[in-house]
Amino acid sequence: MAASSRAQVLDLYRVMLRESGKFTSYNYRTYAIRRIREAFRENKNVKDSAQIQMLVNKAKRNLEIIRRQTHLSEMYSADKLVIENLKKPRT
Repeated sequence: MAASSRAQVLDLYRVMLRESGKFTSYNYRTYAIRRIREAFRENKNVKDSAQIQMLVNKAKRNLEIIRRQTHLSEMYSADKLVIENLKKPRT
């Protein structure tokens, strides 16, 4: 993978994780982050530049979907789950 392509993929990975962290729903947030990590791990050994470009384009489309969905989740937010309200134990 060329250096610029690698940098582009890593930047896209970081942006997707950052955007997924904006989901107000705990379940959507953790699912999106888990799926992004899995998808990038599955394709980390791809060497063909055409295949890489196809995967980058697919990830960009998915990033736009994530952005749309996070905006919707902000508009229609719900109460936090019990698991989100856990306080860290004092030591």
